[in-house]
Amino acid sequence: MASWELPSPANRPVAILGGGVLGRRIAACWAAAGYRVHIRDPDAKQLTGALQYVKTELWRYKPTVSADRVDVEGFRDLAPAAGDAWLVVECVPEKLGLKIDAFAELEKATRPDAILATNSSSFKSRELTAGVAPDTARRILNAHYVIPPDIRTVELMTSGSTHEAIFPFLQHHLRASGMLPMVAHRESTGFILNRVWAAIKREVLMVVSEGVASPEEVDAAWTEMFIKHGVPPCELMDSVGLDTVSLIEQHYIDERGLRDPGVIAFLQSYIDQGRLGAKCSKGGLYPPGHCTKPPGDEQGPYDNLHAPALYILDIGLANEPGGAFKKGRILLGSADGEAPLRTLVDGQPMPDGIVLCLAAGKMFWTNMGTPGENDGSILSSDLDGGNVQVIVTPGTAHTPKQVAVDQDCQKLYFSDREGMRVLRCNVDGSAVETLVQTGSWRDDGFRDPTLWCVGVALAPRERMLYWTQKGPSKSSQGRIFRAAMDMPAGATAATRTDIECLLAGLPEPVDLEIDEDSRTLYWTDGGELPRGNSLNRVSLDAVDNSGSADGAGGYEILVRNLHEAIGLAIDKKNRHIYATDLGGAVYRFNMNGKDKKKLYEDQGSFGGIALRDR
Repeated sequence: MASWELPSPANRPVAILGGGVLGRRIAACWAAAGYRVHIRDPDAKQLTGALQYVKTELWRYKPTVSADRVDVEGFRDLAPAAGDAWLVVECVPEKLGLKIDAFAELEKATRPDAILATNSSSFKSRELTAGVAPDTARRILNAHYVIPPDIRTVELMTSGSTHEAIFPFLQHHLRASGMLPMVAHRESTGFILNRVWAAIKREVLMVVSEGVASPEEVDAAWTEMFIKHGVPPCELMDSVGLDTVSLIEQHYIDERGLRDPGVIAFLQSYIDQGRLGAKCSKGGLYPPGHCTKPPGDEQGPYDNLHAPALYILDIGLANEPGGAFKKGRILLGSADGEAPLRTLVDGQPMPDGIVLCLAAGKMFWTNMGTPGENDGSILSSDLDGGNVQVIVTPGTAHTPKQVAVDQDCQKLYFSDREGMRVLRCNVDGSAVETLVQTGSWRDDGFRDPTLWCVGVALAPRERMLYWTQKGPSKSSQGRIFRAAMDMPAGATAATRTDIECLLAGLPEPVDLEIDEDSRTLYWTDGGELPRGNSLNRVSLDAVDNSGSADGAGGYEILVRNLHEAIGLAIDKKNRHIYATDLGGAVYRFNMNGKDKKKLYEDQGSFGGIALRDR
C-alpha cells in the first residue's frame, strides 16, 4: 500500500471495541481531550454502564474541553461504530481467537486508512493479523493502556510491518489526550512494563502456591520494601482478574516453552471456585471488596475499579425554608467518597425511592409530593439525569415510597404509604395494578399507620415480594410481610390469603433489600434506641423454619445510632452495604455491619440510594 496516508481525525471518531473496565477508561481519555468517541459493545447493560462512566467520571481525567463539547456515542453493532473511525482500539477479552476474528471484521467494516490497535496485554499484534490482508496488517499495532486516569502510560508496538509513520502520529495524539506514550523498539511479548511485571507476578504466585507466605504477607513486604504507597502484586492481580492473569501466564508459558511451576493449576483452583478477583462477589486472593477503598484509606490506582457509583436522593428538607417540599434532588457520588456530589435532577417534590435499570438505560424514582395531599408520582430519566418524564401521574399513588425493579420482566414495584398498598407497573408507567391493599387512605390513611406500606423488595428467583408496614412513630408496631409477586388466581389485592407476616414488633421498619444468594433480608429501621435507628438483617431460612406466622424467628441488629435511617442498597459484588439517613450521611459497611465508613455528610437530607457499576 505505497499510497497509504495517515488518516485525519477531523470529524471522525475514535472507536473503542468493548465497554468493560479498561475500554470505558480509554474512551474517557479521548473524550476528555475533545475527540469524538464511539464505544461498541453488544451487551446493552455493559454499553450503558460504559457511557455513564464516561459522562459521570470524566472529571477524573482533567478534561480540556467543556462538558457541552464531550461527544460520546454507544453502539451495539460494529459497522456504525467503527465505519468512519480514524482509530480503533480493540478491548475484547484476552483470547487469541476472539481477537483474530475482531480484526478480520474490522478490515471489512473500517475505511482503508483507519489505524487498528489492540489493547492486548500479552499478544503481539502480529499474532492478530492471521485473518487480514498484508496491507491491513501494516495499519495494525499494539496500543496497550495500563489503567487510566491514575496511570497514563500507553505502550505502542509494531505488528512487524506497521507503517513507521503511525508511531509519531499516535504519540502526538496520545499526548494531546493526556497520555504518556512509549514505543517498544522491537516486538516483545509483554512489551515493556508487563514483561517485567510477568516475572514478578510468576514468582509471587509460586511463593503463595507453595505456602511460603500468604498474599497479605507478600504484599506487606513488597509495599514496605519497594513502593510504600503503590500497588502490591496480589491486590493488582485481583483487580485485573485471576482469569485474565491465568490466560496471560499460559500464553507466556506456551510461547517461551517455560516449565509451569504449578502457577496455572494454582490459579485454576481459584477460577473453579468462581473466585476471579475484585470483579466478582466471591473475591480472589483477597476477600471480596478488599480493593474498594473509601476516604481515609490509602488508595492506589487499581483500587475502586469495581466500586459502584452512588445515586442518592436528597429529600430537600435540609435546604432553605420556604418551598422546601419542592427542593428534592438526585445526586451522583462515588463509593470512594472522592467524587463531589453532583446534582443530576432537582426541583423534585420530596423524592423517596430510587432504582436503576441498566438494560433500559434508565433510573426511576418516587416523589412523595406535598405532605397530606394525594399527589405522589413516579418519574424516569436517563442515567445522567436527562430526558426526565413523569410515568405514573400525580395522584395515581398517594405517597409512593421505596421502589424496586424486576430487571428480567421490566416491571416496577412500589409501596404507597398513606395509600396503604403495594403496586406495580411497566417501566413506561403503563398497566398500574395493586398487588396488596391494607386499607383505604380516605378512611384509614391518616388514622392507622400500622397499615402504611413503606419499603419494598423483590426475590425474583422465588417470585416473592417483601414489604414493610411501619406503624406509628416509636411504637414498636412495625412489621415485615411477604407474598407472591404474582396475584393468586381468583384473589384481589384486599382478599389474597397468601400474605405472611415475617417479623412483628419492630420499631419503624423502612427500606428493604434482599441478598438472594445468602437468602438474607436487610432493612433500615427508624424508631428509637436501642433497637431503632438501625440497620438489621434476618436469615429467611431461620424465619421459614421458625414455625411462627408472626415472625418469631428473631433478627440481628448490625448497626445502631444512625440518624433516622432510610435508604439501603447492597453491593453484591464487593459485599458491602450502603445506607443513608435523614441526618444527611451516606455510610458503607461490610455485610456484617462492621467497618463503618462515612462517605458523605451535611450535604442534604438523604432518602433512597441506588448503585451502578463504574
